Amino acid sequence: MADAGTPIFSKLTHIADREVADFGGLAELIEGTREPFVVRGLVADWPLVRAGLESAAKAREHLLAHARAMPFTVAIGPSGHGGRMFYADDMQMNFREGTGKLADIFGGFERYEGEDKPPTAYVPSVDMNRYFNGLTEANPSPVAQHKPRESIWIGTPTRIAAHNDFPDNLACCAVGRRRFILFPPEQFENLYLGPIDNTPAGRAVSMVDFHQPDFAAHPRFEAALETALTTELEPGDAVFIPSMWWHHVEGLAPFNVLVNYWWRETPKWLGQPQDALNHAILAIRDLPPEDRAIWKRMFDHYVFEHGPNVTEHIPEGKRGVLDPLTPEAASRIRSFLLRALNQ
Repeated sequence: MADAGTPIFSKLTHIADREVADFGGLAELIEGTREPFVVRGLVADWPLVRAGLESAAKAREHLLAHARAMPFTVAIGPSGHGGRMFYADDMQMNFREGTGKLADIFGGFERYEGEDKPPTAYVPSVDMNRYFNGLTEANPSPVAQHKPRESIWIGTPTRIAAHNDFPDNLACCAVGRRRFILFPPEQFENLYLGPIDNTPAGRAVSMVDFHQPDFAAHPRFEAALETALTTELEPGDAVFIPSMWWHHVEGLAPFNVLVNYWWRETPKWLGQPQDALNHAILAIRDLPPEDRAIWKRMFDHYVFEHGPNVTEHIPEGKRGVLDPLTPEAASRIRSFLLRALNQ
């Protein structure tokens, strides 16, 4: 559905809904797909979902019953903040961060509940196994076979700018409502990304305000919208977001809880592509054009094409890191890079 004053939402194509009988059926849907989909009611039986359908207070009681006595991080925006976790005019963050016991943070939620323009409060990306006892057992993972990283996000109404993640992602709406807008990976040039080293949460984000897009300043965003997919999740619903898909996420209810699962099909000992991009900016981007062109061809040769002509002339067993990587070879590369970067 579209909100008043946000015309782009009503024009977007909806993410396809898929049906599964159980978590096993979900695994079959995920296997081999590179397209997003929604499963309604996937985690409707979670106690957290049932508690949230009673009230926000019941949902908080369920979380507090499992919370460990350790400080949680909370992002706070002032009254009238509007929930957009973004940059201020000076490109610093428009929110501040603090820490506290979850019970005290929830006390702040309750204190401002029902106000017209409450402060924004957002507890982002909490490791469920580290910060809670038994929460994952009470609300079991639909993708446990992937051994994912399990995170929970808790907040008042929020708007998280479009960003992407390297792992696959299953996002489950546990309490409240969530709106997602997704873009295929290749749309990064049309999303007007901000800095990659100064970000609200570790990933480069779109600088476009989706509620008030400025097409004069961001004309290519119109091309991105032609590829956009959207959905609104109710409690118990889930959306699968494949690796590298851009996603803009909004919490729409006064109190919202999202649980998400990240996993990679590639071995954990492989490096992070973002680290390679950062290093390439350091080492290659500012070289003279003719040098950059040579390095581009070398990257194509060794990395992106990696055809037989890379190694067929080198004796087997003597190809070093040009052979298929192993954990041992990956460790040697890391050690080599650390020594080189520290020189």
